[in-house]
Amino acid sequence: MHCTRFRHFGWLVIAALAGCGPSASAAPVPQHPAVRPGIDVLLTDSLHLVRGKRLGLVTNVAAVDARGVSDISRIRGAGLTLVALFAPEHGLTESAAPGARVNSQTDSGTGTPIYSLYGRTTAPTDSMLRGIDLLLVDLPDVGARYYSYLATTVGVLQAAAAHHIPVVILDRPNPLGDVIEGNILDTAFASMVGRIAVPIRHGLTLGEESRLAMSDLHVPAALTVVPVAGWRRSIGFDETGLPFRAPSPNLQTLMAVRAYPGLCLVEGTSLSVGRGTDAAFLQFGAPWLDTAVVLGAIRNVHLAGVEFRGVVFRPHAPGDGKFAETEVNGIRLVITDPKTFRPVTAIVNLLAILERVYPDKVAIGGSFDRLAGGPTLRQALLRGESAQAIIASWREGLTAYRHRAAPFLLYPGELQE
Repeated sequence: MHCTRFRHFGWLVIAALAGCGPSASAAPVPQHPAVRPGIDVLLTDSLHLVRGKRLGLVTNVAAVDARGVSDISRIRGAGLTLVALFAPEHGLTESAAPGARVNSQTDSGTGTPIYSLYGRTTAPTDSMLRGIDLLLVDLPDVGARYYSYLATTVGVLQAAAAHHIPVVILDRPNPLGDVIEGNILDTAFASMVGRIAVPIRHGLTLGEESRLAMSDLHVPAALTVVPVAGWRRSIGFDETGLPFRAPSPNLQTLMAVRAYPGLCLVEGTSLSVGRGTDAAFLQFGAPWLDTAVVLGAIRNVHLAGVEFRGVVFRPHAPGDGKFAETEVNGIRLVITDPKTFRPVTAIVNLLAILERVYPDKVAIGGSFDRLAGGPTLRQALLRGESAQAIIASWREGLTAYRHRAAPFLLYPGELQE
């Protein structure tokens, strides 16, 4: 692979040059079969980074190569020394419920310890790092600020810096592409679901966002990002030819991932987002919802790339405890054009409608602020501000963010508003 090297704030980043992959074609599936995630690039072009090292790997089962083979199998198959595994939210096997504590354990087949980074600690401890020469991170991030994988990666970088252990991030395409959307997080509300000042839909890969986080948080880690080969920002995930693996238990399809930046905000209300159904984060509702009223109002907004349909669903053992085994009247989002669909815009319009029609039932509460990155959005909705005014208020912040993020981008193309 031809690559160029950048030195920025003291750490090394390997970045792909433009034109590494073939040009787009009209074929619907796939258009870019030469796209290779970081794990493939590492083991074919950059093996020198890990050869002879005792490795720790931060990952889960959704991290696979271009053929669908897991990172763990690839690394062991390459004869590399894997001495420890680290599991993020949901655990190594993605079997833990959202927000549930993940326990450390030992792989019964190999005796390799599997340390939890979503339990007693969210960063590797001294004992976890003992005997490790280099940390690999391959987490299938979804491109939304709420996702906890950046916070996990930041914890890894901070711990690694304290122990002078280099970190290699094996990068992946951002499945939400190059569009940015939403308000910028108020850092006073930083948490596992919003670590740094980025918009809800931030447009960065995990490698890029980690570089930005290191600058923002002044983390002196030795970071190398192994890039996705043959990818540029405008290439949709379904055009890459890469296999889709559910990044968490309630994001089972690429369509759910695309809707997630909007629908996740609904978790901060009294409504269900379909947890415990086969369409979580593609639908929302409550037993008291009049779907005809809401559908009539949202269809009058004429949002691009999405249709809204009435649906009835019954959550079974939902992780959020909302309306278990109860018939729920809901609205289903049907994404007709991922390129023009704006999930945050769609849900802010819907929340404005819901707050107007059901001011005593929607219950936009304090937990909403944690997801929204501050109280501003909640306060605007409760004041009855229009969705158009709320969205317009983001523009200045998004423009500033585009300029702030630009030095950390690794792939051809710019962030789009």
